[in-house]
Amino acid sequence: MASSDPVYLRVVADIRRQIVDGSLPPGAPIPSRAQLTRKYGIGETAARHALRVLAAEGLIVGRVGSGHYVRAKPVLLPLYRWRFHDHHAPLGADLHAQGARTTWDWRAEPVEATPDIAHRLRLDESAPVTRTHYVFRGDGRPVQLATSYEPAEFSVPGEEAPRALTGRLSSLGVKITEIVEEVYSRVPQPAESDALALPAGVHVLHVERTHWAGDRPIETSDIVIPGDRFRLVYSHPMHS
Repeated sequence: MASSDPVYLRVVADIRRQIVDGSLPPGAPIPSRAQLTRKYGIGETAARHALRVLAAEGLIVGRVGSGHYVRAKPVLLPLYRWRFHDHHAPLGADLHAQGARTTWDWRAEPVEATPDIAHRLRLDESAPVTRTHYVFRGDGRPVQLATSYEPAEFSVPGEEAPRALTGRLSSLGVKITEIVEEVYSRVPQPAESDALALPAGVHVLHVERTHWAGDRPIETSDIVIPGDRFRLVYSHPMHS
């Protein structure tokens, strides 16, 4: 590391190396600020910065009154994206199949399409759409957030519970022919971190999903998944 780098980065690099190579295993205590100042010959401010950076990277966790510890490496549960695509809550069905008790809250409301949603649904800006927010829980713990948008013409007024999109549209004479998902990783928004109880330094997987009927997009969703709890699994059948 260059001599011009802030001194605390030397501490960060050394502790990060020990965590990565296993010298400091999951659950191992991290030296306190006072211990860091003595071991590395740095000031208390530099020691505080080093601990803050390691926590922000998700490598260590702080426990009130106890200090910092190496964060356990999470076991990523698979989410099979296509297995329950015709279920009204695919994630719920997937987690239930893995033995978890799943519940969800939802709230639908009429809104005007934002420029981004209008582009994704090929609508005029400010066109009427139905926006539905979902919070999914596994064994009582929030595990996914989703926001769905569809043209207002496909909404069913007064519906007490959401139905599977494919079945609902089929009853209206609309057949889904393709589902497209774009996945990327990003830093969570503060409200998402709070809702999903994300540790510092954890990114989320953002799935932008769109249902198509021929060449027309019928519904589009933004799905937010904790990056430290799940991995996405896609299966592509081969047709001869």
